[in-house]
Amino acid sequence: MTFGLSRRALLGAAALAPLGSRLPRAQQGYPTRPIRWVVGYPPGGTTDVLARLIAEPLSRRLGQQVYIENRPGAGNNIGTDAVVKADPDGYTILLVNPANGINATLYKKLNFNFVEDIAPVAGITRSPNIMEVTPSLPVKTVAEFIAYCKANPGKVNMASSGLGTSVHMSGELFKKMTGVDMVHVPYRGAGPALTDMLSGQAHVLFDNLPSSIEHVRAGGLRALAVTTAERSPALPDVPTVAETVPGYEASAWFGVGAPKRTPPELIARLNREINEVLSDPETGKKLANLGGTPLRLTPEEFGKVIVDETEKWKKVVEFSGAKLD
Repeated sequence: MTFGLSRRALLGAAALAPLGSRLPRAQQGYPTRPIRWVVGYPPGGTTDVLARLIAEPLSRRLGQQVYIENRPGAGNNIGTDAVVKADPDGYTILLVNPANGINATLYKKLNFNFVEDIAPVAGITRSPNIMEVTPSLPVKTVAEFIAYCKANPGKVNMASSGLGTSVHMSGELFKKMTGVDMVHVPYRGAGPALTDMLSGQAHVLFDNLPSSIEHVRAGGLRALAVTTAERSPALPDVPTVAETVPGYEASAWFGVGAPKRTPPELIARLNREINEVLSDPETGKKLANLGGTPLRLTPEEFGKVIVDETEKWKKVVEFSGAKLD
């Protein structure tokens, strides 16, 4: 009798063996080594600032280091392509940002389809862009800026964090809606663009608020307006562009993605831990200080944000007439 029971137990264990053998590869003990978080821009810009803000508490929650790997170039496409091609094992993730939605229309040829090739993991934040000028430019309002540009056609340099970024498209939308003539100067990320803005070599930048807000507060840059429909609580005295240019609106959204075919249980674990980080009052305070609102979403909800924003920015890109190979 004892032998029979042992035999049945062994048979039951054998039946469960395939499931158990899958768990160590997919989720058991995950993560057991550091996680690479790819950011498609150089250090110093909004994507980098946000990733580092989340990475530290996320590392503590996961028990493994989440380290930032900056992969700038091609308007964020180099970093995105690196994640698309990475093993779907939960150890490579992407800082998703507006460029991912914009590039789907802006670039005629891409090695990937972002909506299909990146699995949504979690949201991080949504924030306005900020229209700012170097203090040497003799303007203090959006109306004065428009008048200055029209009096000096082609002499105002509009910096951006790269071709096709939300920073670039926000400026292009402004050009189209006001008829001003500005020379677009793309940089390899917000960090280098801010350096030239602070030195006065560039004149105007529609930057993501998190990477510029401290420069504005310190007086290194002059804020003319925020790009959202409503004023930002982080800079309540700064008007919106729409107060001068009716109908103008743009905002930046950020989140986390992973290679498609990443096991759902790993995505669920990352989503849970990221949302816990976003629920922490200290993280919320830091995001608010940067002008952002936390996006605590399920993977499916963040996937809808990606689809909706891709469609929205398609219209803006087509409106601007911008195209890249």
